[in-house]
Amino acid sequence: MANLITRRALGAFTAVGIVLASAPAFAQQKTVIKLGWTTADGAQDPYATGARAFKERVEAASNGRIEVQLYPNRQLGDEKPMLEGMRLGTVDAGVITNAVIAQIEPAFQLNDLPFLYENEAQAQRVLDGPVGQKLAAKLEAKGVKLLGWMEGGFRNMINNVRPVDKPEDVKGVKYRVMQNPVFIGMFSSLGGNAVPMAWGETFTAVQQGAIDGLEIPLAVIEQNKYFEVTKYLSITNHTYSAIPLLMAKRAFDKLPDDLKKVVIESGVAATKAQREAAGAAAKDVVAKLEKAGMKVNRVTDFKPFRASVESVYETFKASIGPELMQEAAAAKQ
Repeated sequence: MANLITRRALGAFTAVGIVLASAPAFAQQKTVIKLGWTTADGAQDPYATGARAFKERVEAASNGRIEVQLYPNRQLGDEKPMLEGMRLGTVDAGVITNAVIAQIEPAFQLNDLPFLYENEAQAQRVLDGPVGQKLAAKLEAKGVKLLGWMEGGFRNMINNVRPVDKPEDVKGVKYRVMQNPVFIGMFSSLGGNAVPMAWGETFTAVQQGAIDGLEIPLAVIEQNKYFEVTKYLSITNHTYSAIPLLMAKRAFDKLPDDLKKVVIESGVAATKAQREAAGAAAKDVVAKLEKAGMKVNRVTDFKPFRASVESVYETFKASIGPELMQEAAAAKQ
């Protein structure tokens, strides 16, 4: 009798189209990657450009199996909390400034050394080669996977005191710097008053006169409206701004192998697109800033600046690794 009931029950299921033995598998569950950054969601903001490029490529290459949700303007927190969240697995991904990454992996201080790179092509050559791979491996050992060396362009000085044309012009000026010892050492060696400060506090601090200025990539000045609160822009090109695309290793490791490949390849493609967009935007941003009222000057003699910051290289040689510094110097050529 029990067997008869079972057969009748299965027949009923079959009648309404539910055939257990041959039913298709449940639709594959979509993977959501929440990706954050701290700056604006502007059309030419280098962080936003990179995030959108990654989203576009991942979603297309995964045929919709991955959805990348974007969180600009510190919605997932400031950069250091986001980075710590990636290590813990509570934040999926982010576009994070190199100097903040250096707080958990000191070898990344290499990229923040003042006047290390002369142009973007030189920096890209170093970071896309063995040096960049070694840095990525060190970070992955701490729970964060590097998917691409995106860039914010070179960092420059803006302030409300005076234009910077020689090292002496930095003396006595209160500059907001990232909470990173290389930047503190750089501005201290130039005679400035380095004020470590989180990004979220900086605009108001300049606006209220608590600090005189800051150092920042050109596109970030324009996209975050720093022309409204600072007078002078000096093209010092003192530090190449690497802004790596990162993902929590825990989140990455949960992906099936085919989607891991998609994420890696999309990171490479998005980085290429982001660099091209950042380079194009940099060509006209200075004119926009001048039109907005900023007084712009370009440093033409970098020798006095390099001489002033030589001590920074010696100070951080041990934490970066002398071999890595030598390898980077050779790879620039």
